[in-house]
Amino acid sequence: QVLLVESGGGLVQAGGSLSLFCEDPGSSFSRNTMAWYRQVPGKQREMIAQITNVGKANYKDSVKGRFTISRDNAKGIVSLQMNSLKPEDTAVYYCNAVDFWSATQFWGQGTQVTVSS
Repeated sequence: QVLLVESGGGLVQAGGSLSLFCEDPGSSFSRNTMAWYRQVPGKQREMIAQITNVGKANYKDSVKGRFTISRDNAKGIVSLQMNSLKPEDTAVYYCNAVDFWSATQFWGQGTQVTVSS
């Protein structure tokens, strides 16, 4: 079982920055692929950044160059640094883990990010 605890988020003006954190205290963290998704009402949840167990990162085109995903395997934390935020980045952001062995997906509780214009 993977338990993901998110923190960060909040309200920021356009052009500002925010950081999101997701902690998984379990022993499987270092081998799992981690990702951040976001969802706005009425739309599907979309993956915006992913980092593999060896640190390879991928990003949705709309956040490339503005967002950075990173992980600290020793602490069991994956982070999302969000810079140059835009109103269209407003969404609920979710941490996601894919278990290395079973491919089972686990989700955090979600955290609201609101970017005002």
